[in-house]
Amino acid sequence: MTKAELANAVSKDCGLTQVEALAALESTMKVIKETLLKKENIYLRGFGTFDLKHRAEKTARNISKNTTIIVPAHDLPHFKPCKEFADAMAQA
Repeated sequence: MTKAELANAVSKDCGLTQVEALAALESTMKVIKETLLKKENIYLRGFGTFDLKHRAEKTARNISKNTTIIVPAHDLPHFKPCKEFADAMAQA
């Protein structure tokens, strides 16, 4: 599903215009990104949790050039569905 398809589904479900639904979706994604960039978690009861996973610095190999590179430590966004959501997906 694309962002436009998601906005269309939200507009039909909530009785909004497609432009309003797309604006709400854009705003939601912006707030999620800004919150994660501040290193804060987002808890959505009945849906799941957006948080950050820390990846430690590691050594990697570039096989084609036969060189070793250092991949610096970094954080990655992560989504963990709530138990009810995960159970529903397991049965689908």
